Amino acid sequence: MEALEKNDIQGFVLKGYGRMRHTRYAILHVDDAALAKAWLSQISLEVSDGNHHARHTSLNIAFSYPGLKALGLRDDNLRQFAREFREGLTNAHRQRLLGDEGEDSPANWRWGGMTGDARAENVHILLMVFAATEAILTEYWTQLEPVILNHGLSVISKLDGSLSPDDKEAFGFRDGISQPQIAGFHRDTNPHDTVAAGEFLLGYKNEYGVYPESPIIPATEQQGDTRLLPTIGPNQKDLGRNGSYLVFRQMQQHVDRFWKFMRANTPNEPEAIKLASKMIGRWPSGAPLVLFPDQDPGEDPSIDPKTYVVNDYGYARQDKEGLRCPFGAHMRRANPRDVFEDNDPALSESLTKKHRIIRRGRGYKLSIPTAPGQPPQEEVGLHFMCFNADIAHQFEFIQHTWANFPRFDRLHNDPDPIIGTVGNPPHGLVQDFTVPQCPVNRHVHNLQRFVTIRGGVYLFCPSINAIKYFASI
Repeated sequence: MEALEKNDIQGFVLKGYGRMRHTRYAILHVDDAALAKAWLSQISLEVSDGNHHARHTSLNIAFSYPGLKALGLRDDNLRQFAREFREGLTNAHRQRLLGDEGEDSPANWRWGGMTGDARAENVHILLMVFAATEAILTEYWTQLEPVILNHGLSVISKLDGSLSPDDKEAFGFRDGISQPQIAGFHRDTNPHDTVAAGEFLLGYKNEYGVYPESPIIPATEQQGDTRLLPTIGPNQKDLGRNGSYLVFRQMQQHVDRFWKFMRANTPNEPEAIKLASKMIGRWPSGAPLVLFPDQDPGEDPSIDPKTYVVNDYGYARQDKEGLRCPFGAHMRRANPRDVFEDNDPALSESLTKKHRIIRRGRGYKLSIPTAPGQPPQEEVGLHFMCFNADIAHQFEFIQHTWANFPRFDRLHNDPDPIIGTVGNPPHGLVQDFTVPQCPVNRHVHNLQRFVTIRGGVYLFCPSINAIKYFASI
């Protein structure tokens, strides 16, 4: 197992920054490349790495394909990056693949889409600012912003978010529990949940036992200081090592619609909560249905959450027929664990590990203006983020093949009930949720769309040394 070069890896890839509960995601546009690169040179010294243990603030940075182009990276070097990153989320094929159509189309996005000042080609840099309190975040940003604006950059959008006090997302379920453990970084981990570093970081072997595709550039080219980059072969430098691809999608959550649907399909409130939990795969407390099928142990305050907010379980071992956690539950689809199609548990586990992602989502609240004289509407949702070394085989595979595709495991008309449904479905499209039962399964019909995509971008989160290289272009 290869040890990770933590001092060169950005900290947010390796850690969730649980103590840094408040966040500002600042989307920057490069107006003057020379000044922007001078700022990059300065900010590279402040970027938090994998050894960062600050208690009050953290700072990380990522770049879009148009952003690297705006900084002056040549086309022959840009072509070395993954196709998905280069094409971006507004690509027509990618829209169909991810289901970003209708109301979710990039044509309707607030940022990262096809219109407005914050459209895709103008989203160049994502500066991720973290702080322990809202006051500290405000103070830190007050220090950062004037330096940014004085260095050929403009702030085209600011997206604020936070981790909720009870770690629950907007629908009311505890989030962030099931995360893969990175081999070479986490200690004393469960082998069933430990995944090769190369699934998340370029420059390390993945679950196939090979190195993921990485942007390789000539060592002798004079565009920047290639001495900052690791040597990969004769006259070759690895621009990607210790970096990762970052997927960022803003997802509005329609909480009222979600719970109205649950109540319309159940006789009482406890059954509504149970149906919602069946769709998620865990109870609101975070307890997995596989281990606690009948009642949420979180309802009993005398029970220690450490005994039920757990991640060490398998479907093949404990729920092969889906009678506890349905086959179509969001969590079971996004991470099938030891049940991958018709394979045995060991092979299933091995295959599932090839499609894991590191999630870094944080919630948000917005006041949306309405008609003059009317109170603003409150919008809640999730700033979904995930790190992966191969966007196509990880994030896109999960969204397209496991979430959107209605034929999953033993199901035929069941998209993921949380992120895979289609809003305003065309005539004839069936969207069900199947709850396995004996002797007859229960089918919940006419699923609705409970989330709406409001923005998104594919980014490259480079190593600390690669940031310095970009500054030297």
